[in-house]
Amino acid sequence: MLTAEQKLEALINLGVQLNQVADLDILMERILTEARRFVNAEAGSIYICEGDRLRFSYTQNAALQKKLAPGEKLIFSTFTLPVDRNSIAGWAASEGRPLNLPDVYEIPEGRSYRFSRQFDEASGYRTRSMLTLPLATTRSDVVGVLQIINAQDEHGLVVPFSAEDEKMMQSFAGTATVALERARMTRAIILRMIRMAELRDPKETGAHVNRVGAYSVEIYENWAKKNGWPEEDIEAKRDVFRMAAMLHDVGKVGISDAILKKPGRFTPEEFAIMKDHTVLGARLFIDKRSDFDDAASEVALTHHERWDGQGYPGHVDPATGLPLKDYVSVDGRPRGKSGEEIPLFGRIVAIADVYDALCSKRVYKPAWDESEALKIMEEGAGRQFDPELVSVFFDSLDMIHSLRNRYPDQEDEDAKDLNKLENI
Repeated sequence: MLTAEQKLEALINLGVQLNQVADLDILMERILTEARRFVNAEAGSIYICEGDRLRFSYTQNAALQKKLAPGEKLIFSTFTLPVDRNSIAGWAASEGRPLNLPDVYEIPEGRSYRFSRQFDEASGYRTRSMLTLPLATTRSDVVGVLQIINAQDEHGLVVPFSAEDEKMMQSFAGTATVALERARMTRAIILRMIRMAELRDPKETGAHVNRVGAYSVEIYENWAKKNGWPEEDIEAKRDVFRMAAMLHDVGKVGISDAILKKPGRFTPEEFAIMKDHTVLGARLFIDKRSDFDDAASEVALTHHERWDGQGYPGHVDPATGLPLKDYVSVDGRPRGKSGEEIPLFGRIVAIADVYDALCSKRVYKPAWDESEALKIMEEGAGRQFDPELVSVFFDSLDMIHSLRNRYPDQEDEDAKDLNKLENI
């Protein structure tokens, strides 16, 4: 447990630490980890405000985590709540005030909100104390809700959150909100870049790139842990990699509509032009000023390389698209990168991108059955894909399925909403 003095010192350093995280999803994980550490809480969740609803976006639970195998993650479903007084999170968001409940099973009569026991009953967990805080800007705009669960004393017993905890967490929430707003702005800028590509190529949707980014980070983390990477090294690269993975096809903005929107198969000449999106994407980040520029350039350039060397664009100069010296094949074309010549991030995104494309409905094809898609991934190991990473991908499937549900295509989301309406 942190002392009051340690909490104050940590709070001072928190703003700097959180502002070093640019990706929204990774930031939410960091915020929740730090919030729980501040008040020695067993669990917690974050909701993000989307119009007049709150989306359950991230959760942690140390008690349930202990029941999992080492390295395994909690799998959770997302859902939305209205911003109103009928739920605990909704009340905090609508009132703009914290709510400190000693025991959620003993909420006094007359309150507008109740605690849903559905999760506790399904998981065998017992929620008791709960501190719920709105994440509000200086203009009092609520961008989300932070919910911390089951404060623990020095003996590990669950106790109510103290008045000091509440005061400390309000300061924490203010710092977290600033970082959250900045990360949301960064995510919005990335999605706008992707929407530019989407205007040209309808396949490049926000849901698709969010899934590719999420799958890629999941595969990366599991591969790095399997290979004994230190936690701090894994953490240092997660943030930039997720954003870079989302921008893997941004170079399509430079490809002609006549090719991008062609309903049939490409001619060899058209496919040769289409391949240029890798070089064009890398060229966007050629004036490298940060780790993100390095990662984004690397991913854009190499995510269509193949483990067997038959991919593209191969060993080229991104500035010109011309073959690099000593890497020209007999026909004058650049030699393809193979094996570990392909950077790790490119090898990972290749797997995430192909899997999501197979499992997604497109204007030119229905979504493939999961078993068919997995067969393609398995057959591609050692030919199209890094075999070790394919193995990690299969080991990560439960979480990847959960991530897929977290970022549904718009028509899937609309169908879910219609289902809810029909069942009311």
